[in-house]
Amino acid sequence: MSAPATAPVTSPVTADDVTRLIAGRCLEYPETRLYAELPALRQALGEASPEAVALLSGFLDHVAATAPLDLCAHYTATFDTRNRRCLYLTWWADGDTRRRGMSLVRVKQIYREHGLRYADEELPDFLPVVLDFAARRPSAGTALLEEHRVGLELLRLAVAAADTPYAAVLEALCTTLPGPSPQTREEAKAMARKGPPQELVGIGSPMEPFGAVIDLPWPARSADHAIPERPSA
Repeated sequence: MSAPATAPVTSPVTADDVTRLIAGRCLEYPETRLYAELPALRQALGEASPEAVALLSGFLDHVAATAPLDLCAHYTATFDTRNRRCLYLTWWADGDTRRRGMSLVRVKQIYREHGLRYADEELPDFLPVVLDFAARRPSAGTALLEEHRVGLELLRLAVAAADTPYAAVLEALCTTLPGPSPQTREEAKAMARKGPPQELVGIGSPMEPFGAVIDLPWPARSADHAIPERPSA
C-alpha cells in the first residue's frame, strides 16, 4: 500500500466498516504483525455487529492459541485455486485468462474514481484489499463486493466445507452484504442469473492513500506489507 497520510475522518465508522476491516486483516497472510495486533483487533471488534463479534472473536481466539508457523501453513493450504478457495475475486469470474487482466484494470480504476490511490505491489482484487476499500468507501465498496458476490459466496461455502476456522471470517464478511447468503453452491450460482449490479459511478475526494480516511484503533495496512503470490492452479 501507499504510505498513510494524515487526513480527517470523512464519515462515521459503521459496524459493517469495522467488520470488513477486521475480516480483511484476518484474511491476509498471518505474519507476526497479526499476533501483535490482536489486542487492538479485539478492541475494534467491540464496534462490530453482535453476529460479527461472535464469529470474529472465535477466530481471534484461534489465532491466539495457534503457533504462527502452524497458522501460516494452514493459511497456505486453505486458500488456493486447486481446491477452489481463491482470495482473488476476479479469478472466480475470469479464471487465468486474458480477460482477467482487463478486470483487474477496472478494479484499480474504481479505486481511483473514488479518491483512493493503490500501490502496484498487490493485485487489486485480493479480498483484503477490496475489504479495505469497502470499509473506506462503503457505497462503492459494497457495489464492488456485490458485483463479485457469486465468487465470494462460493469461496465462503468452499472454506466452510474445508472445516477451517477461516470459515467464520468469510461468514462474518458476508453478513455485511445485503440480503441472505445462499446455502448451497447451486443457490450461489443461481445468483449470477440476476445479472451484475449497476455500474459504479461517482468521483471521490482528492487522491489519498488507503489508510488515510478512517482512523481505527490500529495502524492502517503498512506500505511494506508483502502479500503472498497467488497460488498457481
